[in-house]
Amino acid sequence: QVQLVESGGGLVQAGGSLRLSCAASGGTFSNYVGWFRQAPGKEREFVAAISWIGGITYYADSVKGRFTISRSSAKKTVFLQMNSLKAEDTAVYSCAAGFYSGPYYYPASYGAWGQGTQVTVSS
Repeated sequence: QVQLVESGGGLVQAGGSLRLSCAASGGTFSNYVGWFRQAPGKEREFVAAISWIGGITYYADSVKGRFTISRSSAKKTVFLQMNSLKAEDTAVYSCAAGFYSGPYYYPASYGAWGQGTQVTVSS
């Protein structure tokens, strides 16, 4: 079972940028790798996903044009570049792997999760 470790979260002012990383160990990525986020009192929501083989990317409407998901096969790492951050982007961001079935934007489609990294955007 692949294990995931996220890094790169922090505190940033509105309009700023952060880059999150999700590194795999004990296995490798396959099929889809996703980023999700959960704000206090809200349900976990889809942010972005990438197909590991073809590199096709998918985004939630709320982040399209501001966030970019990418991958490094050599480093077994997936990145989430976040630009033009807004206060409403504040959440714990988690990467997900071990995709087995269902829509790529559905959390239950993934079998492995990282511990999450806090992103706080001050307005």
